[in-house]
Amino acid sequence: MKRHVLAGLVLALLTTAIVLFSGPELQGVALLGAALGGALGLVPDRSPAQRAGAFAAGFAAAWLGYALRAAALPDAAAGRAVAVLVVLAVCLAVAGATRGKLPLWAALLGTAAMAGAYEATYTADPSAFVTSSATTATSILLAAGAGFLATSLLGAVVEQDRAQERTEQDSTDALLAEPATAPGEYEGAGTHAPARPYAAQADPATLRRLPATRPFDPQPEA
Repeated sequence: MKRHVLAGLVLALLTTAIVLFSGPELQGVALLGAALGGALGLVPDRSPAQRAGAFAAGFAAAWLGYALRAAALPDAAAGRAVAVLVVLAVCLAVAGATRGKLPLWAALLGTAAMAGAYEATYTADPSAFVTSSATTATSILLAAGAGFLATSLLGAVVEQDRAQERTEQDSTDALLAEPATAPGEYEGAGTHAPARPYAAQADPATLRRLPATRPFDPQPEA
């Protein structure tokens, strides 16, 4: 857990430094990029290089969607819907073509990074797509890269911690699943033969012979 806290502190310091020593473009997306990059580094699914590759593929797919909107699609709900469909189709195609080596969730994080950072800027001035998209893409990638570097080395540690937690939970569940009654105790009807705690089994070796008695004679003696 200490290593998790240390990584979080490094991420916080890097993000703070980005905000303090960067321009307005990077300041506006610093938290978004650092958070997405940190999540990309922490999730222990595939290698860091594969996660970064999937993130880049999703980021490029989102940029392609904005390029289509600026060049060919109408600035309406139908045009935005087609762009969204194209972006998600590209992410699915990348994950399917690589057989999951570039995971879909990481590609979706890349899409979220570009869309979350650039949507408001594009809506304000679609005609400036070439220059504004380059500026926004550079800013968000720098912030996401800082978050990824701060946490990527913890992926294996997180996986080990989760495996240990599952082992401990399985041990606890196994202890709770053990029968509460000891062998030989009465457990009630339906599980064993009806028990009779009041009837003790007699030991033949300790039985005492009863004295012989005369049969009862109802007639009085003469």
